[in-house]
Amino acid sequence: MSYKKIDSIRHMMQLALEEDRDRCAFKYRSKGKKITEVSFGEFYDETQYLGAGLCSLGLEEGHIACVGRNSYRWIVAYISRLQSKGVFVPIDKDLPENDLINLLKVSDSTGVFYHSDVEEILMRNSAKLSDIKYFICIDKEIDDGRFISYEKVIEAGKTVGKEVFEASVNEDKDALKLLVFTSGTTGMSKGVMLSENNLISQVNYGLEVCHVLNVGLSVLPLCHTYEAVVDVLSSIHCRSTMCINTSLKQVLADFKLYKPDYIIIVPLFAELFINNINRGIAKQGKEKKFRFGIRLTRFLRKFGIDIRRKVFADVLNEFGGNLKLIICGGAAIRKEVGEFFDDLGITLIGGYGITECSPLVSVNTFEDNSFGSVGHRLPCVEWKIDDPDSDGEGEILIKGDNVMLGYYKEPEKTEDAFADGWFRTGDFGRITADDKLIITGRKKNLIVLNNGKNIFPEEIENLIMGIPYITEVIVKSKRNSVGDETGLIAEIFCDERQDMTEAEILNDINATLSHLPSYKHIIELQLRDEPFRKTTSRKIIRA
Repeated sequence: MSYKKIDSIRHMMQLALEEDRDRCAFKYRSKGKKITEVSFGEFYDETQYLGAGLCSLGLEEGHIACVGRNSYRWIVAYISRLQSKGVFVPIDKDLPENDLINLLKVSDSTGVFYHSDVEEILMRNSAKLSDIKYFICIDKEIDDGRFISYEKVIEAGKTVGKEVFEASVNEDKDALKLLVFTSGTTGMSKGVMLSENNLISQVNYGLEVCHVLNVGLSVLPLCHTYEAVVDVLSSIHCRSTMCINTSLKQVLADFKLYKPDYIIIVPLFAELFINNINRGIAKQGKEKKFRFGIRLTRFLRKFGIDIRRKVFADVLNEFGGNLKLIICGGAAIRKEVGEFFDDLGITLIGGYGITECSPLVSVNTFEDNSFGSVGHRLPCVEWKIDDPDSDGEGEILIKGDNVMLGYYKEPEKTEDAFADGWFRTGDFGRITADDKLIITGRKKNLIVLNNGKNIFPEEIENLIMGIPYITEVIVKSKRNSVGDETGLIAEIFCDERQDMTEAEILNDINATLSHLPSYKHIIELQLRDEPFRKTTSRKIIRA
């Protein structure tokens, strides 16, 4: 399927208005559990009125932050700001108070959209945020000087007319447009500067290699580029209907409510879905029937007969019955995860992205989907391996229209991130003969044993996650008295405790790793009573 190329976010919105004004753009739960539907025409008008309202408040230019949970109005604020001369700054609402306030200051924001659940924090710290002219509440009525409601800004926009906003055009497509603070798993956040051209490259080139379907369910935090760019912008340009999940507790209910064709998630969600399916099958005592169904459908597919969606209809109905595509990124995907969904009749496509690359670098396709790789690069991307070893592995370097402008107000870190114009991803991997990328692990996670052996813990973690009763795992090094890394420790969390000793679990783990060299085996086990802390993009935070 081909899509028209866009040259700006405004162009994307104008095409949606001209070609699909009455088509449903968004669905979401509103008060009283009512489902609200918004057409592309209504969405376009609201972004224009909001932009005009901000102009009337003197916020035509400059940085505007958004701190809040996923919502339709979050998306309106985001898309409106992308069409303006200003900059949009998404900030994670779950940050500790001091970090949240610090990012509002460091980002040079002069306005803030927020949800009422962070209002107390903002009011308590308003004196420290003297550069912020207005705090705009997305979900409640308020008119208290600097604290005003979203509705008031919309009304101001209607008063001055959306023509005020339409006349305000961003001429410089290479200027800062989206300022995203990374949710690092091991270090402090950095402000990644993305331009409008960066974002446009994701839409134009991303849709050349991977397309989305008619109805999608949005579940990942909008404050992260994976959701805000890959999902939101692509769904608008494809004219898909985006159904907005506002609480992770309602994800399974929202599957049944909205009946999506596709969903964009991170691997942890895929693992959780599989665990829920397996628990449900075990609870009903249907394990043998399920395994027989897999063997039967695999056999019949050899002869061109595909009855997967009929045989596994009960399982598919838990996802609304229409789910056909899962796009998964953010971390490596185990081969077994992809095969599990394929056996059900759902295509799981893996990709590779990093915030500094807007974020998408590569993705698999329907036609060429290999679970062991993260696919082919986007047409706008060049890549190479820096200083490859004998196996062709080394740090992945990237060039292209998707690569960031740099880190905000951090020229030294920006300089360190580039080598002769190539962006250093900090990820290790290798490129196959057919130009696919295999991810090995993160450079910063590399374990170097005292025998000189290099180990990427992600490789071992992926294998351990194949053990059904293990829900989460981190592999780390064991150190001796002088600090040398002498072996590997597996710290694990089991969602449902097994009646097994630590020794038995350790034996299971090392049996799973038996095909690896002995230095990659686990010598010590640590059991956790609760899950690991995670970023809001559901990545485990490594201590």
